[in-house]
Amino acid sequence: MKMKLDKKYLKKRPDGNSFLLYKRLIKYTLPYWLSLTIAIVANILYSTVDASFAYMLKPLLDEGFTHKNPTFLEAIPFIIVGLFVLRAIFNLTGNYSMALVGRSVVQVLRVQLVQRILRLPCSFYDRTSSGYLLSLIVYNSSQVADASTNALTDFFQALFLVLGFLVVMLSISWRLSLIFLVTVPIIALLLSVSSRRLRRLNRKTQDTVGGITSVAEEVIDGYKVVRTFGGEAYELNKFIAVNKKNVFNELKVVITKALSTSSVQLMGVTVLAVMVWLATHNHSSTALTAGGFTAVIAAMMGLLKPMKALTTINATIQRGLAGAESVFHVLDEPEEVNTGTYQTPRVKGAISYKNVNFSYPRSNVQVLHDVNIEIKPGQRVALVGRSGSGKTTLAGLLPRFYDLTAGDITIDGVSIRDYEITNLRSHCALVSQQVTLFDDTIAHNIAYGRLGEQVTTEDIIRAAEAAHAMEFIKDLPQGLDTLVGENGVLLSGGQRQRLAIARAILKDAPILILDEATSALDTESERFIQEALEYVMEGRTTLVIAHRLSTIEKADHIIVLQDGRVLEMGDHATLIAHNGQYAKLHRLQFQAGGA
Repeated sequence: MKMKLDKKYLKKRPDGNSFLLYKRLIKYTLPYWLSLTIAIVANILYSTVDASFAYMLKPLLDEGFTHKNPTFLEAIPFIIVGLFVLRAIFNLTGNYSMALVGRSVVQVLRVQLVQRILRLPCSFYDRTSSGYLLSLIVYNSSQVADASTNALTDFFQALFLVLGFLVVMLSISWRLSLIFLVTVPIIALLLSVSSRRLRRLNRKTQDTVGGITSVAEEVIDGYKVVRTFGGEAYELNKFIAVNKKNVFNELKVVITKALSTSSVQLMGVTVLAVMVWLATHNHSSTALTAGGFTAVIAAMMGLLKPMKALTTINATIQRGLAGAESVFHVLDEPEEVNTGTYQTPRVKGAISYKNVNFSYPRSNVQVLHDVNIEIKPGQRVALVGRSGSGKTTLAGLLPRFYDLTAGDITIDGVSIRDYEITNLRSHCALVSQQVTLFDDTIAHNIAYGRLGEQVTTEDIIRAAEAAHAMEFIKDLPQGLDTLVGENGVLLSGGQRQRLAIARAILKDAPILILDEATSALDTESERFIQEALEYVMEGRTTLVIAHRLSTIEKADHIIVLQDGRVLEMGDHATLIAHNGQYAKLHRLQFQAGGA
């Protein structure tokens, strides 16, 4: 099957101003100014030592071999060894100091990215793949740090090596050196052209790395579905497509860098050839001693390496700037709105939906229309309806996973917009069909319900017993200290669900949201879950999103939604007697054996 790369795996980002991007990037190194200064000075001295070797060729040939100066000949071995020792010290100091700055910048960027990601609204996650975000944290942030530190190391080494060799050349023959200086504008033009192309290509390359991560993550997470439905070939072709795109862009980068480097070196060699011709044809203005001529040629040859390094540095910087665009794009994403200031230790749980309308961000489709619901403290309210009727959306608005388009929701008479958002969510507990467990022990997963508080083992055990989780925990090799694997992969669906309920019980929040918590469970697991849910719902205001209508017959109110509107409302007996949509759904489930 021929696979076309899906655009969702490639993030489009606007071009940013290179100077402003790099200026912002360099600011990350300023807290480490001492290490940065030491690194720069060490690299300057390192380059100075290298340049001095070229200059020493002149006295070495003129004084040592032509004039046979015995004092100079005795001193030269010690001078050479001493210079190499200094060179090694400067090299070690410079590289270590700059590596310290670089790793520190990577650490700061990754922490800032995760901090920002934790505070972004749910709408951001709806439009951004987790694979792309992982690529930012792991790959792009490292590229950014390379541009701000490693590139600086190479830049100062190469720059001062070039300056050092130029000083050598000018001090011996300024006329010949001027020939080289004429080519500088041409070299600058070549670097400018390659910079723009490298920046564009590196941006595309980094986007395809995010695509590779996204596709690979889907294959890994969905391996059961892939194998069950025979999707191996399809997923492989999809991965090959995005991987080919990455390789194609990488090769473009290599070609551009090679052409840029070769062009600069060709200019340098051309100048070298002209200088050799002038120096060897006995022009009076360029006449040199043997030592002077050798030193100038050595300096010219030495210039080729740092000139090549400067083109490589340019590629590193452009790659880093491309990464900076993506990293800063996420860092500049607006956090979820948290302008509320109202806080309370515990709410009673009276909830009111008033003329609630909602559309998802960047969507013109209205999901909820003028919804009005009154819930008293401690009541159990069930939300039912066909898929897409707005049940999950209505419940998700309560802890402000999304902000209302119009209308208001109040808890104990206070608008949820007026609550400080962390305080608002502290009053809510969530148990959903898609249980999220962390790759940690069972005890820590349950204790997640009260992070930052002192939780004893007895508290965890009581919560686990209430959720009927201790019945399987006690049979595990390490009991509560058993690792559950990534997202609880080592546990069954019913066991994961019971841990989620134990977590909600331990949190002891006055408002509970159950989002199809018993869906897709076997009969025995459902019985345990129902008993656990009865316990956790006791004395709490509960919103229940249910597919199996038999599980919500005891609800105080049942709200039937259709196309985002409240169609019916009442208790089970009233709605059955009304013989409307709820009664129809109820009959269909029982006739199909779904209850």
